[in-house]
Amino acid sequence: MTATSPTITLNTGVEMPALGLGVLEAGADATAPAVTTALNTGYRLIDTAAFYQNEEQVGDGIRAADVARDDVFVTTKLWLTDWGYDAALRAFDASARKLGIDVVDLYLLHFPNPSNWADTIASYRAAEQLLADGRVRAIGVCNFKPEHLDALLAEVDTVPAVNQIELHPFFAQPAMRAKNAELGIITQAWSPIGGVRMNYAPVAEDQQPLNSPVLREIGDRHGKSTAQVILRWHLQHGISAIPKSVRPERIAKNFDVFDFDLTADDMAAIDGLDTGERGGPDPDIVDAKFFAGA
Repeated sequence: MTATSPTITLNTGVEMPALGLGVLEAGADATAPAVTTALNTGYRLIDTAAFYQNEEQVGDGIRAADVARDDVFVTTKLWLTDWGYDAALRAFDASARKLGIDVVDLYLLHFPNPSNWADTIASYRAAEQLLADGRVRAIGVCNFKPEHLDALLAEVDTVPAVNQIELHPFFAQPAMRAKNAELGIITQAWSPIGGVRMNYAPVAEDQQPLNSPVLREIGDRHGKSTAQVILRWHLQHGISAIPKSVRPERIAKNFDVFDFDLTADDMAAIDGLDTGERGGPDPDIVDAKFFAGA
């Protein structure tokens, strides 16, 4: 019998798998096979976005897997170029059509876009309407800081179910996680293994989580890889994680994290690696033009 991820209960009552597959930069040819491999391995959460330009391939991968659609939790996201109430609804229709599904399990605003806050609110209200109409099962946000959440909740009716943020041992965001927990929002980690630290402002190899001697030593003691230790750290903190890969062996290895437990000392040692330094872009400066050349 194929093992599957434990689940986390969202504030809508929906059960979301704690561990999923991310498909950022997967590429059109690689996305569908990766999704199918992941689902046949035991993953039940697939995370994509309009910005990734592979929603159609994600849908193909889901349909090719030996898993019923109702057993797959699908997340996609609204991109900044589609901000605004009517534009957001049209963008959702396009995403659902590309995915080939009627109901999206989780729909997220991709960034807070503080430079255009009125349209951020309008976009979230569109997501609330989709929730009310039963076209999504839960809604949420990505990359929101505490002040963004406070400003959002002052103007909308629905507390986000999820806040997907950059989070890994070198950028652990304890204050952000505490804020999410206070509001009943699940924290979900993008770049959970820390690969983002090589994308925007590359750092030295010893400043990459995968090369940490602390994590390597913990892995050696448990007979696990550094990546597996990092993912286990997320899970034991109650954080959902969506590592990305298109390599079958890596997809399988990232999922093989349910047969061991980190000790309290292990957890404390990993917590102590936090540098407080973000690897990805600061959400305060991201707008529709930020990734124009991506």
